[in-house]
Amino acid sequence: MSTVVVTDATFESDVLKASKPVLVDFWAEWCGPCKQIAPALEQISEELADVVTVAKVNIEDSPTTPSRYGVRGIPTMMLFRDGQMTSMKVGAMPKQKILEWLNEAGVQPA
Repeated sequence: MSTVVVTDATFESDVLKASKPVLVDFWAEWCGPCKQIAPALEQISEELADVVTVAKVNIEDSPTTPSRYGVRGIPTMMLFRDGQMTSMKVGAMPKQKILEWLNEAGVQPA
């Protein structure tokens, strides 16, 4: 399963009411580091499809959600579980670091 596009309108149903953890990537088209991590997030979404959903929120198309969660810089990645934001990372990082962060947050391959 590839990454899921989430908007202000679908955030509640796609993220807050999701049955499994959701890694939300807040990004924008003009953000170089956001584009840098996109392939890693795609790979993670494929490799860990059973345990986590990877969602992308374009902060320009959907400005309400990022402001509600205090996103100040992008890329910002947040992990949501059972309707709550449980962990956050700001800035680009290599795939291995994202996997380590997910691992520490309790998201591991089945």
